Amino acid sequence: QVPLKPGRSLMDWIRLTKSGKDLTGLKGRLIEVTEDELSKHNKKEDCWICIRGFVYNVTPYMEYHPGGEDELMKAAGTDGTDLFDQVHRWVNYESMLKECLVGRMAVKPIAAPKGLPLVLLDFFFLSKCKILHFLLSFMKCLSAHFFSLSASLNNLNLLCFACLHDIYDWFQTDSLITVVIYTKQKDVNAELVIVDCQDKQLRGEIIIDDHSYLVEVDLDHAVSEDVAVNIAEKVGKVEIILNKKDNIHWKMLGQPCEGHNTFIKRTERGLFYRKCKLVSKTEVTHDTKLFCLMLPKGTHFRVPTGQHVYLKQIIAGTEVVKPYTPVLPFLPLDFQETPHHDGVHIYLMIKIYSHGLFTQALDHLQMGDYISVSNPEGNFKKSQVQTSEDLLLLAGGTGFTPMVKLLNFALTEVSCLRTVKLIFFNKTEDDILWRNQLEQLAHKDERFEVQFILSQPSKEWVGKQGRISSSLLSEFVKRSRRDSKVLICICGPAPFTEQGIQYLKDLGYSQEEIHAFTA
Repeated sequence: QVPLKPGRSLMDWIRLTKSGKDLTGLKGRLIEVTEDELSKHNKKEDCWICIRGFVYNVTPYMEYHPGGEDELMKAAGTDGTDLFDQVHRWVNYESMLKECLVGRMAVKPIAAPKGLPLVLLDFFFLSKCKILHFLLSFMKCLSAHFFSLSASLNNLNLLCFACLHDIYDWFQTDSLITVVIYTKQKDVNAELVIVDCQDKQLRGEIIIDDHSYLVEVDLDHAVSEDVAVNIAEKVGKVEIILNKKDNIHWKMLGQPCEGHNTFIKRTERGLFYRKCKLVSKTEVTHDTKLFCLMLPKGTHFRVPTGQHVYLKQIIAGTEVVKPYTPVLPFLPLDFQETPHHDGVHIYLMIKIYSHGLFTQALDHLQMGDYISVSNPEGNFKKSQVQTSEDLLLLAGGTGFTPMVKLLNFALTEVSCLRTVKLIFFNKTEDDILWRNQLEQLAHKDERFEVQFILSQPSKEWVGKQGRISSSLLSEFVKRSRRDSKVLICICGPAPFTEQGIQYLKDLGYSQEEIHAFTA
């Protein structure tokens, strides 16, 4: 993020979009935009960007963009969908930029390659899963034109089709409905299975690396709010067990929804939100609070270590979304037994900014109010810790939040770790989150060490002071042995993270040894 000029906050942008001012320059007209026309609008004073087939005039938004004008200019005059998905997939651009909509991109006709059957034209526009259906429907046509390949192609598509359609099944007893998903993956666990069952709609998503498989149906009959999930980790079988409200025989599971029975990249699947109830809000520091949210009944939901969720609120009629990393309610000091998630609550440690539109709205929520919480996202894998001997954590301010679960996991479940060190950067002593708990943890577990570094210390402060720098990191970021395997995790404001990564590389650490938590 970059500092914005006065009068260029999110609230100021919302006011501008509701002022009635023509932000497109087209006086309310929507036009069809060709690639050639789009490419002409590639300057700061005249910038159009295409996202998912829709073209927006982002010129008036330049000074309001939290990431700065230069980031927007990377996609100026082009299709910025891929860039947007890499950085801002969670942002509801349709709502934020609706008054900047210029129109749709013109569809560019594609000529069929010579000798290719006309029936294949649609093939190029289908999703991966639809392709599997489509290939079977015109197998005879393929055989006629590619006779030598027909047998192998037929086997390939039948195999794919079988994998797609036999991946789930369902059966019933007098009182239960059981949906079974055969993932054929040996490392499926509770954190990778997300189930939401409310108002006769069942949604079950299984995360498999960077892909996900989805079962989503409008159930044929009503079920109770109690949902159970059983996982046979060795064979990758997942059972979703529902209780019938009425002991009647179901003729079918229900009507499939869009996206049902699909296996696609997670980035291609829209974020799913469920409404969670605020049940408590406690003070952590003078400007940071711990929010406890209760999941709705009928939900099976765990946020994996190192991953984040998105909170969504409607503010002044505009949908606003922000990422946050769930934490634990406290730092467990007894690591004799792995603590179990209660399966009901999500804890979020959130800094309340005096002029922050989103966090002020959060802080004004009353007990019993609801807020939308997304499925988890992130690319951190526990295996990165499980193969390390030294774990070094660099946190700036609330960049501490992903370190909470990571600390708990490392000290509880990773026996090969020799050292776990947290270097925690803050402005003042009053800003240090969970200082007492961290000091108790360091006293309790000899593997763990915490170092507090302040940039604006009081005269009484006797600890280290300064900002993140090469000299400070060279003092504290060290391997326990010359050849030990190390993992360095870093999280904080964007400049802190970017500078930290560069300093670490300058000190000889490789990209593979560094993980930056970003959203």
